[in-house]
Amino acid sequence: MLEEMTKDYTMALFSRNRAGVLNRITSVFSRIKLNIDSLNVSKTEKKGVYRYSVRVNTTEKLVKRITKQIEKQVDVLKAVYATDELVVQQEVALYKIPSEVMIDDIQTEDIIRKHNAKILRIHRDYTVIEKTGHTHETQALFDELEPHGILEFVRSGPIAIGKINY
Repeated sequence: MLEEMTKDYTMALFSRNRAGVLNRITSVFSRIKLNIDSLNVSKTEKKGVYRYSVRVNTTEKLVKRITKQIEKQVDVLKAVYATDELVVQQEVALYKIPSEVMIDDIQTEDIIRKHNAKILRIHRDYTVIEKTGHTHETQALFDELEPHGILEFVRSGPIAIGKINY
C-alpha cells in the first residue's frame, strides 16, 4: 500500500475569546504528535471572534481528522483547512543589521531595494528592515543579508485568507 504524501496545509480556526481555547487546540496536535509549523492568533472582523492561522505539514487524511477534532472543542465555532492553492498568504520578517553595514557597504542598500523591503528604523548601532512576502521571499532576503551581518531576525510565519469564503 502506498503511503499518502504530506504537504503544507493552512488551517483557519475560529473561536470565541475565552481562556484555555489555545491550550485545547494545541493539545489536539500534541496528542497525535504533529508539529505546528506556524501559529498566529488575531481578532477577526466579527466582534468577539478570534482566528487561529495554523500551518502544518501532514497528510490530507490527518488534517481532516484534526480539523474535525478541533471543531468539537468548546468555544471553537468553525475549523477549516486548505492547501496553498486555495489561500492568499503572506508573512512579515524583521531584520536587524549593524548600521555601519548600511554606511560602509552600498551593496546592502541595493539588496534591500532589490527585495522591495523597507527600512523601519535607523539607529546609531543598528538598522531595522521589514520585508513582507512569502516564506521563500523573506528567506531570500535573509540569505543575501547574512554575509553582511544580521544581529537579529524574526518572522511572523504565514497568515492566510481563503480565496473562497469560509
